[in-house]
Amino acid sequence: MKLLFIAALILVLTSCDAKIDDLQIYIAQVKQDTPISIEPYPQFEAKPTFIYSAQSMRSPFQRPRNTGVEVKPSSQPNCAQPDFARSKQPLEKFGIDALSVTGVFTSNGKKWALIQSNTGSLFKVTKGDYLGLFFGQIDSINNGTVSFTEMLPDGAGCWQKKQASLTMLSKAGENNV
Repeated sequence: MKLLFIAALILVLTSCDAKIDDLQIYIAQVKQDTPISIEPYPQFEAKPTFIYSAQSMRSPFQRPRNTGVEVKPSSQPNCAQPDFARSKQPLEKFGIDALSVTGVFTSNGKKWALIQSNTGSLFKVTKGDYLGLFFGQIDSINNGTVSFTEMLPDGAGCWQKKQASLTMLSKAGENNV
């Protein structure tokens, strides 16, 4: 019985031999018939040599040396000037078109507004706070509207006051002026 089982096992294992002769012939034929085409390398033309002649000049990666000439902003007497010595508040990094009012609330009798920047940051402001690039100071917060006064340079050394507002209905870039 064992002998018969071993013989059947040998017969089954030898009959499982893979017949891939036709596949090998087809692969050899495809390799023989397929043309191999490799593009030649492009010809590069020689460029003229560049001669660097700015060794004696300042490197563009270094700060310019102090020339000793101090430029003072020109101002005329008796004209409006912003307070340049005041430290900037966080909303003064953003232009007015990058800000929008997202909410208004009252806490301890004081009105507050929530201002969202185009970066997604949320800021809490009240009357007297500053916003915008042109020294905008908040005058009032009423009914979802933040009114403020900006100071714009007039080019002659003075600054002109301009009223503007942000509303809850406007999105960033659509603010009322």
